[in-house]
Amino acid sequence: MLNRTEIPSPCFVLDETKFRANLALIRSMGEQAGVEIILAFKAFAMWSVFPIVREYISCSTASSLAEARLAYEEMGSPAHTYAPAYTEKEFDEIARYSSHITFNSIAQFEKFYPRTLKNKISCGLRINPEFSGVGTDLYNPCSPGSRLGIIAENIGKTLPDGVEGLHFHTLCESNSFDLEKTLLVVEKKFGHLLGQIKWLNMGGGHLMTRKGYNTEHLIQVLLAFKAKYPHLHIILEPGSAFAWQAGDLVATVQDIVENKGVTTAMLDVSFSCHMPDCLEMPYKPAIKGATDAVPGKPTYRMGGNSCLAGDFYGDWSFDKPLQVGDLIIFEDMMHYTMVKTTMFNGVTHPSIGIWTTDNAFKLIREFGYEDYKGRLS
Repeated sequence: MLNRTEIPSPCFVLDETKFRANLALIRSMGEQAGVEIILAFKAFAMWSVFPIVREYISCSTASSLAEARLAYEEMGSPAHTYAPAYTEKEFDEIARYSSHITFNSIAQFEKFYPRTLKNKISCGLRINPEFSGVGTDLYNPCSPGSRLGIIAENIGKTLPDGVEGLHFHTLCESNSFDLEKTLLVVEKKFGHLLGQIKWLNMGGGHLMTRKGYNTEHLIQVLLAFKAKYPHLHIILEPGSAFAWQAGDLVATVQDIVENKGVTTAMLDVSFSCHMPDCLEMPYKPAIKGATDAVPGKPTYRMGGNSCLAGDFYGDWSFDKPLQVGDLIIFEDMMHYTMVKTTMFNGVTHPSIGIWTTDNAFKLIREFGYEDYKGRLS
């Protein structure tokens, strides 16, 4: 796919063919299950390809004023918006760009609900079933004491007037069996409220485009749930699934250093700035043409180009020694990567491009000094 002479380094490169395959599968799943599947910007917000996205789905979910405005202006549809807390300063503008607004607490609902009436917004509450299969606390919204969502004992038997929907989010790159288990808990704890609402948002984390995901099981789970509650409009809002394995981050070896038996390939990208989930989760990304460390093979730690001491990850083995100028291609770096990049240290931000269905590279955006300077004052 990659032609070194065309692609700048570093650069995020979306593979349009793989991206469209994901979109087609997601649309098919929604149609077969009779549910609405929308794009979560928190995982993927590359708005230059929203015209492609709109060929398959029409709506998106936002978690901030900026994301809601992006939905309205670039997706061409109002957002399904949820934020942990809304502010006086931003709420009216958020309402202008939203069709649905979910509140994290009853207090926030009661405060802002009157201001949604003129926009005819459908309002909901986020519930917390206190159940999740997510193993990493950083990504588990149902951990004890979580600030996200209302637990059953705090919600009562009757919803406040004006609440039309409920929203839960318990998954993270999860499978359909995790959703099935969650639904059992949701019904047990909140089933008495389901007859009082018009819609149920099952949140994100449904990694339906991952190889081995049981798509038929997901369809059956959703159909069975809809059969029990035929009046409910069901919404899913995955993020990672849209761009799963649909693009890479291209980098270049700038130097090779050794210290106490550790050999590090110094790159023109940063784990801290450009791949923060690798350090936060943590997880080890795949590198094209490399494997986990193998005794006897050329083995390297990958070093980022910020001054943070911990800006590295490793180790990977290659068939032959690396040289300055070699490409390092981090695979599957489109979801939850571009959206979380920073300009810490002022290190050069990766460009953004697309490898099109015509088998050609299209540069979308390059970043420079003014982008860094514009974030500061």
